[in-house]
Amino acid sequence: MPVRLRRPSASSSRLLLGGLGLCLLFGTWEAVLRLGLVSPGLLPRPSELPAAWIREVRGGFWLQAILDSLTHYLLGVLIGTCLGIGAGLACGMLPRLDALTSGLVRLLRPIPSLAWVPFAILWFGLNTAGATFVVAISVFWINFYAAHGAVQAIDRSLFEVADAFGHASVLGRLTKIVVPASMPGILAGLRTGIGQAWMSVVAAELFGVPGIGARMMQASSLLATDLVVIYMLTMALLYALTDSVFMLVRNRLLAWQR
Repeated sequence: MPVRLRRPSASSSRLLLGGLGLCLLFGTWEAVLRLGLVSPGLLPRPSELPAAWIREVRGGFWLQAILDSLTHYLLGVLIGTCLGIGAGLACGMLPRLDALTSGLVRLLRPIPSLAWVPFAILWFGLNTAGATFVVAISVFWINFYAAHGAVQAIDRSLFEVADAFGHASVLGRLTKIVVPASMPGILAGLRTGIGQAWMSVVAAELFGVPGIGARMMQASSLLATDLVVIYMLTMALLYALTDSVFMLVRNRLLAWQR
């Protein structure tokens, strides 16, 4: 009787191909440096990174930098997300409020979060509050537009249904129609925001606030490129972890769609 072999699933194949791509990247990187095509002073070899990482861990710098950056990240994401979603829902539901704030939104939205760094330093100083402020601003606008657009895309007939069932008040519409119907759009914006927040964390810390960004700046000033790469990879790992956790939560919240 012939034995039927199980074909690998699409997710397993994708994972294997992703791992193969990383191996090719690091293999090419190592080969280029060993062949002398790039000066070792410009780029460290991948084989040198584990030893540098162990030294950083034993010195206590790696874990402390992660804890500092996580504090800035979580506070900034929490504040920026809550304010952004709240403002987006309110402006999406209330046309007069949307019209009243439209000029303010058009004025402030094009300003990148990095442009607020001088004011963050003046208002809060080089500390957790200043870094959190910069992160919160970058997250705010992403969530604002995601929530605002999600509310605008709701089928207007659903509000008539809500009115017919006695949910004509703002609170009734918000809880029965707006939040459930706009949840996919809000979560899409939230996912974009948690990725953008990591970029803002590093940018805010490059100015001297303790964290991964500050540690990268110290390493670059000493031409310690191996440490710079280690913290770049650390940032990528942290993003991958937060994105994976978010997707688990998102899939549970939107299980009703499947």
